[in-house]
Amino acid sequence: MPDKTEKYTKKQNLIALFGNALGNPVRVAILQQLLKQVHCYHGDMALELPIANSTLSQHLKVLKDSGLIKGEINLPKTKYCINRTNWKLAKGLFMNFFE
Repeated sequence: MPDKTEKYTKKQNLIALFGNALGNPVRVAILQQLLKQVHCYHGDMALELPIANSTLSQHLKVLKDSGLIKGEINLPKTKYCINRTNWKLAKGLFMNFFE
């Protein structure tokens, strides 16, 4: 039986994926923080955002799974940054969608 996502175009699936990642104000705040910097460490974000460390980890996972951010593990720290390629793709998709 075909996957439900196969009934939709690649663009529709990407808009939904990126839209879901943007669907929480914490994730929007994380992205805004990352856009101001080249990269940011998990611990530094935890100091800035009024959420539990474990909750921050869950939000970072959603953003990473969507492809909007990248994470690099340098034990004992994890460094995150905007995935510029997918950020540009998301921007273009949303601009065309809202035209």
